[in-house]
Amino acid sequence: MKPKPAKSGPHEEPTAEVSALIETLHETGRRLEDLTGGEVDAVTNRRGQTVLLRRAQDQLRYNEAVRQAAILNALPANIALLGSQGLIISVNNAWRRFGRVNEAQAPGHGVGVNYLEVCDNALGDDAAEAHQVAAGIRSVLSGALKTFSIEYPCHSLTAQRWFLLTVTPLADDSPNGAVIMHLDVTTEKLAKEHLQASELRFRQLADAIRDIFFLIDADSGRVLFVSPAYADIYGRSCDSAYASPQAWTEAVHPDDRASIDEKYKKGMSEGKFDFECRIVRSDNSIRWIEVRGFAVHDAAGSTVRIAGVAADITLRKEADDRIRRLNRVYAVLSGINALIVRVRDRDELFREACRIAVEEGGFRMTWIGIVDRSEMKIVPVASAGVDAGFMEEVRERLSLRDDAPVGHGAPAVAVREKRAVVVNNVDGHPLIHYKSAHVERGVHSLAILPMLIADEPVAVLGLHAAEAGYFDEAEMVLLTQLAGDIAFAIDHLDKQARLDYLAYYDVLTGLANRSLFLERLAQYVRSAVSGKHKLAVFLLDLERFKNINDSLGQLAGDALLKQVAQWLTGITGDANLLARVGSDHFAVVLPEIQHESDAARLLEHAIQSFLAHPFRLGDAVLRISFKVGVALFPNDGPDADSLFRNAEAALKRAKASGDQYLFYAPKMTAMVARKLTLENELRQALDNEEFVLHYQPKVNLARGTLTGAEALIRWHDPRTGLVPPGRFIPVLEETGMIHEVGRRAMRQAIGDYLRWRAAGLAAVRIAVNVSPLQLRHRAFTAEVGQAVGIDARAAAGLELEITESLIMADVRHSIVALKAIRALGITIAIDDFGTGFSSLSYLAKLPVDTLKIDRSFVTDMTAAPAGLALVSTIIDLAHSLKLNVVAEGVETEEQARLLRASNCDEMQGFLFSKPVPCEIFEARFLVPRTAGDETGDE
Repeated sequence: MKPKPAKSGPHEEPTAEVSALIETLHETGRRLEDLTGGEVDAVTNRRGQTVLLRRAQDQLRYNEAVRQAAILNALPANIALLGSQGLIISVNNAWRRFGRVNEAQAPGHGVGVNYLEVCDNALGDDAAEAHQVAAGIRSVLSGALKTFSIEYPCHSLTAQRWFLLTVTPLADDSPNGAVIMHLDVTTEKLAKEHLQASELRFRQLADAIRDIFFLIDADSGRVLFVSPAYADIYGRSCDSAYASPQAWTEAVHPDDRASIDEKYKKGMSEGKFDFECRIVRSDNSIRWIEVRGFAVHDAAGSTVRIAGVAADITLRKEADDRIRRLNRVYAVLSGINALIVRVRDRDELFREACRIAVEEGGFRMTWIGIVDRSEMKIVPVASAGVDAGFMEEVRERLSLRDDAPVGHGAPAVAVREKRAVVVNNVDGHPLIHYKSAHVERGVHSLAILPMLIADEPVAVLGLHAAEAGYFDEAEMVLLTQLAGDIAFAIDHLDKQARLDYLAYYDVLTGLANRSLFLERLAQYVRSAVSGKHKLAVFLLDLERFKNINDSLGQLAGDALLKQVAQWLTGITGDANLLARVGSDHFAVVLPEIQHESDAARLLEHAIQSFLAHPFRLGDAVLRISFKVGVALFPNDGPDADSLFRNAEAALKRAKASGDQYLFYAPKMTAMVARKLTLENELRQALDNEEFVLHYQPKVNLARGTLTGAEALIRWHDPRTGLVPPGRFIPVLEETGMIHEVGRRAMRQAIGDYLRWRAAGLAAVRIAVNVSPLQLRHRAFTAEVGQAVGIDARAAAGLELEITESLIMADVRHSIVALKAIRALGITIAIDDFGTGFSSLSYLAKLPVDTLKIDRSFVTDMTAAPAGLALVSTIIDLAHSLKLNVVAEGVETEEQARLLRASNCDEMQGFLFSKPVPCEIFEARFLVPRTAGDETGDE
């Protein structure tokens, strides 16, 4: 067989299997030489034994040759023994089999063939390699080389095969021959080539792919392999990863290290890990990587390696972040567009738009400012996520003036240049004048978007984000659309508001028109029903307005109407109570009145003020008047429409009759007129001191002696004489004149008491009635103190009578006020007891001295046993509370007897005396004071 040496050369080391075969051959040769050589030397000089020794030697040689042949034949390699000249002297069975199979291709390889000559005579493509084999054999035979080996292909038509040729000396240090062995290394060759190809593909893949492949020693953490992508992603050389076990992890962002350590440890316990983290490159830029790895185990199951891949996912993260931000902006856009559909109020639009931007869009702060052209500034009107301190700082920097003291910030630039202003890093940006205010609140980027209507900025939208670089082109497209949508909504709401204004307001005066007035009047009517109070509707007609309009012109007429509207607003204090319901007609509602006379009183005052008010129209000064029709709820109508119609009817009658005003119900006009006349007369009576006191004595029931007196106000009209109290007392309370009348009555009573004492009379304590208005007045206690402060003995002569219902209307206030009054030395009496709804628990707490039984109980006492039982119960209750008891309205001896039997302390009534003037009371009931009698009380 013609050998085909491989190009790997003669100096390649033999494999372990070849070395073992060679060692076996060498051992066999050494044993053969030792055995034969020793025996021959031992019998050289002993002739008698020569034949036997040679036979033994031949036998040993034969046995060793058989053993050697058996060993060689058992070996799988093709083996031949060469003589010192290259002659094949022996081959094994594998050589023979190979020769038979390949005889056609390479004849002449059997025993007796000179192998060196075969190689020397080789021709063709393999001649050079065959000559190299021959040279190698000769080097071994000559002792120049201890071994020679070469790998070569030996392919057939059906298969590819490789052999390893190894040449070694037949015995150590002996040039007698050589062993040639051809070992089939096809499997190893193919495996090696496959491995090399695989390694090549891996390296080509590792070099070409953009991810990092890594292999780490599990024990030391040393990087065993890292692909070239490491340098691109980490910004550091691959050698740096090999140099330090910590280089791999030191690049992880400090904020991510703790969580990554935890995920890594947990993953290794499960045999694999998968996490994302940030790394800091050598240039301090940050990238995101995704790391996936697994543990590599040895045969014992111990982790020896950690293998994995790390991918740069920065672009994906940035894309995800952009998508997230865009989704948030879409959510804001969707939410605000839904808001625009339903909202009907500009303030709500601004407020809710800011809230949606913060809650749905994730912006840290959002605000909206209106462009005020008159003041040349931006005025913030709504915000979300913004604290008051920030808005104050921003407010100072929103001037649009050319000479703004701190220059123009981003909002002003957005308005002045009609464009969106984006600041993706507030740190050091020239348009950010209040950087610290942003940074302290976690804001690092912002966008200010002008809202344009007809190409004029009417407002700005400020969006402040926590992330630097938040606003990119895609987001700005959406946000600009958002600002346009809000601007559209503003324009729509303004137009709608204008339409609404025209529908409900008078353009000239700014007052409500008839439709809106009727809506408001309906609301006031519902309130009056629930509050159980009255209201009044006035319909006013300006007199001589047509003449003014015709003579001075429509502009003058319009100016007059505006002035009248302003005057009415001033006198009512609330424009919502007014309306212009016709060319020269105005309507007014008084939502709550106590008495019909309240409406008339206001009208009287308004008419006088209106007549006195000069209206200036250019150079002309006019004084005008009006006619009024009045309708009252509930008497003149149950609803707004009927009240308005009836006020119109009353106005029509007033214009026809010449009266200044008329109520819808004629009898109401007459009654109110009488009441107003009476009110005027009472004011005159107060000025003329026509109110006097009459005194009704109180007597001790057991002894019949005088114990005190009640002062009762009387009006002495010089024209008609005494006026019954029931006629004027209610008017005094309605008008508030009761304060002054009551104050004078108390001072008069104190003055009479002190005068009686000064005259040496046995003066008695005088009881003065207190009206509800007086007790509710904050200054009442002080007024009482001032009244008794004129004399140290004045308090001993004064008692205040307060009705039970008045005390119970505000028990806590009553207790506080009465304690203060009682502390002055003044006694307190509960008047008309039994007519109210007293709580016995409160009665025990009240700082009172006397309880007066109402005259109705005294009258009923003789009509039925129950009446007497009730009076007796009241007396017993009062005595249990250590209160003095006075019965009012006693008119018969029978009543006096029953009261005396029930242990009532005192009585007051016509049985003893009716109220009489002061001088009569003094002459009839007061006696000289005895020695030691300081008060006259018994």
